[in-house]
Amino acid sequence: MFALYVFALYVFALYVFALYVFALYVFALYVFALYVFILYVNYSNGSLSNSINPLYQATWVIHSQFTIHNSKMNRRQFIQLMAIAGATGLLPKSSFAAQKLPTDIYEVPPFGQIRLLHITDCHAQLLPVYYREPHANLGIGERRGRAPHLVGDKLLQHFGIQPNSLEAHAFTHLNYIDAAHKYGKVGGFANLATLIKRLRDSYGGKTLLLDGGDTWQGSGTAYWTRGQDMLGATNLLGVDVMTGHWEFTYRAEEVLANIKKFTGEFVAQNVFVKEEALFDNAPAFDEDSGLAFKPYTVRDLGGSLVAVIGQAFPYTPIANPARFIPDWTFGIRENELQKLVNQIRLQEKPDVVVLLSHNGMDVDLKLAARVSGINVILGGHTHDGVPHPTEVKNNGGITLVCNAGSNGKFIGVLDFAVKNGQVKDYQYRLLPVFSNLITADVEMQAYIDKVRAPFRNQLHEKLAVAEEVLYRRGNFNGTFDQLICDALRVQGDAQIALSPGFRWGTTVLPGQDITLEHVLSQTAITYPQTYVRNMSGKNIKLILEDVCDNLFNLDPYRQQGGDMVRVGGMDYVCDPTQSMNQRISNMTLDDGTSVDMNKQYKVAGWATVGNQSKGKPVWEVVVDYLRDRKTAKLDKLNTPKIL
Repeated sequence: MFALYVFALYVFALYVFALYVFALYVFALYVFALYVFILYVNYSNGSLSNSINPLYQATWVIHSQFTIHNSKMNRRQFIQLMAIAGATGLLPKSSFAAQKLPTDIYEVPPFGQIRLLHITDCHAQLLPVYYREPHANLGIGERRGRAPHLVGDKLLQHFGIQPNSLEAHAFTHLNYIDAAHKYGKVGGFANLATLIKRLRDSYGGKTLLLDGGDTWQGSGTAYWTRGQDMLGATNLLGVDVMTGHWEFTYRAEEVLANIKKFTGEFVAQNVFVKEEALFDNAPAFDEDSGLAFKPYTVRDLGGSLVAVIGQAFPYTPIANPARFIPDWTFGIRENELQKLVNQIRLQEKPDVVVLLSHNGMDVDLKLAARVSGINVILGGHTHDGVPHPTEVKNNGGITLVCNAGSNGKFIGVLDFAVKNGQVKDYQYRLLPVFSNLITADVEMQAYIDKVRAPFRNQLHEKLAVAEEVLYRRGNFNGTFDQLICDALRVQGDAQIALSPGFRWGTTVLPGQDITLEHVLSQTAITYPQTYVRNMSGKNIKLILEDVCDNLFNLDPYRQQGGDMVRVGGMDYVCDPTQSMNQRISNMTLDDGTSVDMNKQYKVAGWATVGNQSKGKPVWEVVVDYLRDRKTAKLDKLNTPKIL
């Protein structure tokens, strides 16, 4: 009996010793993983691998979750460090597999039977860029304080995003300069091509790549090639279906010629040929209905049918010059859309109905509540990077509304699970495209290099050095817009400058050379001519009131423009909650003098939508200004006081 007791103690001691050894082994793995992380932090400002590989991606994920000075580590962070060790082969394969933890921020596990990939508003940015998200995006009425009108900390809190993380940098302006240096540039068609191929291959090819428009405009090369550089890029990227907005700022014959060369399908249910133009034999997709373009397409994805309806920007002839497209008429056309959805549901019997929209997100949210039978609206125009879909109830059930940012910075990945012709569930990820994390696709990069080659020397001309961050996006003003306004005032010897509230335009970091390419990314449009003219204080106020109503009308269907017109040399007070002609007050010049409604002022501006101005292109004005100054530092940012 005593011998058995001794043997039991011996076995127990061996068991305890084995546990101790195992604990030491696990601790050693933890220390090694922590060492890998610290190495990464030490080299985070250096040259790291540009490939999509598990270790590199894992270290970025860990770095985005906590900082090096944080002495406490929770269970989730510990598991992430173990995932790094597993990715490098230090953990037993069975242990790593059992955790099933992704070590790659671009790993999107397949779900369901249908995968939709969504890009929008890339504005012809073939190369990776810096792009600062807005610090101001005001909602009005019931949209106040709700997506997409959330910025900064409020956006992070709403969507559960950890501050100071890679994801926080992608979706907000917070700590922008430091984070931009840390995480690098975003977008780039060669990097996007690699990611899209991966997302398609991992799903077995049952995918559609949908482009929401604003693709052929926004860069010097797009302007000089009339959008054909982007046409070649989207064909190579494999875009299946697209719709448009800034595409319509080329001449109608150029638009139609580009569409013929497009290997995908261009769809728009809300663009019609005017009756008088039809009598003159103007081209139309369907002469009987007057449709200018194919309204929808149906694709078979491995036995699942997906219908994609196009919704071009409904106010193109108001926001942009109608003289380029005189035969076409636009509109939201809600009733026609409902009839078309009903027809498609009855005749085509699709599993999923998609509206590929360039309405703007507020318009899409209203439309989703009023039109039934659409499973998802993949939207654009307002450049909102919204991490999760908004579920909108209507008479037919629920419609998802998604918006995928701009400048090639994001790609939306929407997987649907369908059964018996109905959507049962979905999975959505809005992936930020960080060019440092993705290897450039060789074929796409070769195409980009070739198409840019004739213009490279012009684009790379160094004009000045930025002494502060230059950005555009925001409701009321951006520093690059102020630079444009300052150039217009100085070069035109004007008291006041007005510049359109465009949302597109890249960002320049402090210390960067400002090149012609940067200037063109803010100004490259087909109606760039400048003007200098006298205007009364009353007319200046009317311009501000009109644009303000486009932005802050309580009815989203009447929100027809971009952001607020930018001003230079003048300040004002704005109350977005007031009605038309009551929002703007206290207009004062930079010297503090009140603007007299009856007095004439010398005003410089550009991009007239009505009659074409006769001045030189705005980029020439800005280029001359920067060459003279050598550096770009603003004396004042003319931002209105908001009540």
